[in-house]
Amino acid sequence: MNPNMNPIDVQALGKVAVLLGGRSAEREVSLMSGAGVLAALKAKGVDAHAFDPAERDLSELRRDGFSRVFIALHGRFGEDGTVQGALELLGIPYTGPGVMASSVAMDKLMTKRIWIAEGLATPAWRQVRSAAETRAAFAALGAPMIVKPVREGSTIGLTKVTTLEQCDAAYALAAGLDPMVMCEQFIAGDEVTCPVLGTGDAARALPVIRIVAPDGNYDYQNKYFTDDTKYLVPCGLPEGEEAAIQALVLQAFRTLDCRGWARADVMIDATTRKPWLLEINTSPGMTGHSLVPMSARATGVSYEDLCLQVLATAALDNPASLKA
Repeated sequence: MNPNMNPIDVQALGKVAVLLGGRSAEREVSLMSGAGVLAALKAKGVDAHAFDPAERDLSELRRDGFSRVFIALHGRFGEDGTVQGALELLGIPYTGPGVMASSVAMDKLMTKRIWIAEGLATPAWRQVRSAAETRAAFAALGAPMIVKPVREGSTIGLTKVTTLEQCDAAYALAAGLDPMVMCEQFIAGDEVTCPVLGTGDAARALPVIRIVAPDGNYDYQNKYFTDDTKYLVPCGLPEGEEAAIQALVLQAFRTLDCRGWARADVMIDATTRKPWLLEINTSPGMTGHSLVPMSARATGVSYEDLCLQVLATAALDNPASLKA
């Protein structure tokens, strides 16, 4: 357990719902995350129960006496502020960032606009509404270029475009998942990720993980269903680089007013060694391949203790609603 945290009174946590599954394109991963979290919380003595919003109405959370919620949903209807808003109305504290922070972080365009306004480095991009605009973005941003849906996660619908001829299919794939599509400058170099735990001044960045995927292709399959990707923690970066990335990620977390936990993805330019923020995940994966548990483990925090720590941060944007 993190020695800086006060002991957690498990009984005071009350009856806990682990939201898992849901209706997003990431349902399969969410079921795996939720199963892991549920088992971990039960092992710590928490009165925890699985709750799939695709199969049950959220109003049943209040009816059945749940006192807090661990959100293990990923993607839409779970990570985008919608479930968070429902829980605010129900007055049930939940893990992870609040309504606005979750909504903004799910929207990669809005995230970039805010980060740029705050002076944080993120790759150049174009919003596109057609295959023709995608080809124009390719001419402007150069090759390779990333094409992806604005409001999906886990690299779903993402294409790395290297030729003009690939633009039409890349746009069609992304647009099939989200009417909002973006093209992004590709940064060649080290791919890393860094989790943040805590809220406000107590938030801290965990160790950076360097990701080495087969042929540099860290796609959905290599994220969750193969053992071919290597995750290096300690990351092997120069000490100054890791500290700079941790500081950048912590600033990105606070700029979006996140709380509880999140994980930011970063690319390090191979030539300049400059770190570039890609996106931030406000309901990180908790599967056997997931990165937040891996990073926490490097600091001596077990998977079970990590789940308990995150659960203990459950909160509401408007705590006064508890009195309603």
